[in-house]
Amino acid sequence: MIKVGMIVGDRYEILEKIGVGGMAEVFRGRDHKLNRFVAVKVLKEEYRDNRGFIKKFKEEAQAAAGLAHPNIVNVYDVGDENGIYYIVMELVEGITLKKYIERKGRLTVKEATSIAIQVSAGLEVAHNNQIAHRDIKPQNIMISREGKVKVTDFGIAKATTSQTTTSTAMGSVHYASPEQARGGYVDHRSDIYSLGIVLYEMVTGRVPFDGDTAVTVAVKHLQEEMVPPTTYNREIPFSLSQIIRKCMEKSPDRRYQDIGDLLSDLKQSLMDPEGDFVQMVDLDSQAKTVVMKKETTAKVKAARRTSRIDYEEDEDEDEEDSYDDEDDYDDEDDEDEGELSPAVERIMTIAGVALAVIIVVVMLFLFSRILGIGGGKDNEDEDSQQTEQVEGEDRDDKEHEDDSDDDVNTVEMPNLLGKTMTEAKTELKNLGISITLTGSESSGEYEDGQIMRQSVKSGERVAVGSTIEVVIAGAGSGNSSLEQKPEDTAPKTEQATVPKVEGQSEANAKNALEAAGLKTGSVTEANSDTVPAGSVISQAPAGNTSVEKGSKVNLVISKGPANVKVTDVIGHEESRATRELQEDGFKVSVKDAYSEDMSKGLVISMSPDRGTFVAPGSTVTITVSRGREQVKIPSVSVGMTYEHAADKLEDAGFEGTIQKGEETSESVVAGYVTRFSPDKTVDPDGTVTIYVSTGSAVDVQAPEEQQPSQSTEE
Repeated sequence: MIKVGMIVGDRYEILEKIGVGGMAEVFRGRDHKLNRFVAVKVLKEEYRDNRGFIKKFKEEAQAAAGLAHPNIVNVYDVGDENGIYYIVMELVEGITLKKYIERKGRLTVKEATSIAIQVSAGLEVAHNNQIAHRDIKPQNIMISREGKVKVTDFGIAKATTSQTTTSTAMGSVHYASPEQARGGYVDHRSDIYSLGIVLYEMVTGRVPFDGDTAVTVAVKHLQEEMVPPTTYNREIPFSLSQIIRKCMEKSPDRRYQDIGDLLSDLKQSLMDPEGDFVQMVDLDSQAKTVVMKKETTAKVKAARRTSRIDYEEDEDEDEEDSYDDEDDYDDEDDEDEGELSPAVERIMTIAGVALAVIIVVVMLFLFSRILGIGGGKDNEDEDSQQTEQVEGEDRDDKEHEDDSDDDVNTVEMPNLLGKTMTEAKTELKNLGISITLTGSESSGEYEDGQIMRQSVKSGERVAVGSTIEVVIAGAGSGNSSLEQKPEDTAPKTEQATVPKVEGQSEANAKNALEAAGLKTGSVTEANSDTVPAGSVISQAPAGNTSVEKGSKVNLVISKGPANVKVTDVIGHEESRATRELQEDGFKVSVKDAYSEDMSKGLVISMSPDRGTFVAPGSTVTITVSRGREQVKIPSVSVGMTYEHAADKLEDAGFEGTIQKGEETSESVVAGYVTRFSPDKTVDPDGTVTIYVSTGSAVDVQAPEEQQPSQSTEE
């Protein structure tokens, strides 16, 4: 398990969690080898034993690692250590475009166009490297504090060839192209469609298609025309409205065919907002009949049979219903193609095989009767053997057909034995597999409600989108047939009401769940400005909902407010530095010290150091310069000449101006030093006057005869 303070790859220190996605967590880290902050993306613990997710995680790194551009988040390193799979990326200090739009409501035309230009520039590099992002949305676009735009999260990106590729996954449905919603072919033009929606949202503050479920939104992508963006924002110029319209054409052939053309039009729109330079495509006048080769047609049909749609939950929105291409909805494009859906084709194939088996069995039975060899037990055994042989051959043919499928569309079946239906459904849903309860039986090994048998053994490969049948332990009749209806055999499960534990301490929350007959599921931590550290921020399922007794409830525990970055005030005047730190919520303590480099009154240093992250309200101590350290004036000794005194002053570190003064003295012989002015300390660059005696009217003893008491000490 990844923890704060852990070091992975012998160089990356994990500092704090900064984000959570569908399959990975993102941490702020420090690269000790290059002494820089980085983002470390770590595959979630529950997916580390799943080869499919590991493969997808590595493909993300491979897709982005070869892309070097200022508008793409750089990937520095990828590796695995003790079962922890991680990607080291550039750390972008800023917010997502989604949050930026939510904060501002909608962006100005100039700002939105500038962001779209930078995104297009980044995507142009990806497309030139034959990589389609396939999940362009505001959540995957970062805005740095310096205003730099960077495209991130190539998690479902896929390399393309001169031929388009079949989509095997898709991102948020609000930004998905019609071909993604249909499960059709996806290439770089799907990114252009998604970018058109992002541009629409930036200038209007809303997405063009919305609905209560993912299915509703997907159907709107396929069938409905968008409301012109000028309906919601009359300040949108004609050229930008035309650009959005062309990006969001239902047919890929009517969109921009190259993102470089889109980039050119976006730049032109800044110079000529009302210009009519966007070239719309009229397919009616350009349509041509393309004859596909026989082998190409076969490849297309095979790809369609293996394709599926996997709507992922939008990470920044509420939960949405997911669906695949087996849902029933009309699609005129599919009807024009004259193809049956994959689900119908599979059902017809299975039905045909079953009918063939029945016909063969009947013919063998009649043939045996005609020859007069039927009627006995031996004949019945023979018929049974023949039937088993035919069914065995059919199974062999089916297995051979299945083996020809691409491994990309299969996953490894987990072990469901001993788990409840709720636990199994959650685990299989993440793998894209459905589950059906087909019966219950008495069991001395498993508790009532636990799965005791599954139709596909653990470790076997199973097609994504398929349905697994299970039998649970319970007061059954002992009939293990999988042909019983679930509603006839499913036992009555005892229900429990989930207590509302939000705001309670972790210990109290766990006790409340246990008292309600429930279990504590995963416990994660997150920062919160409102919930005290150690208390529950959220729970799933929510409080007051009804679930099966013994179900797990996941908790998110507060770590308190997120740490904030210490403002850099070094070199600022004391008053300005204090004001800036207090505005950022810090308490300020001031001390002073001499400085050889910083002028008096300016901040020399600060603790904690600038750029570090500390708890809100922490005290920051600033050290203010007192200027250069003062030089101590040497003492005057008996018989010290002016030259001797000047040398001693310079030896003490004085670099300023030395002046000579004269004065009468009753105690010092003429020509010898009487005193320094100032007489204690002086600025290294200041001025010191050395006074020399001019003697007196009264004769005095020679210097060598003077007593030590005549010297002037400091």
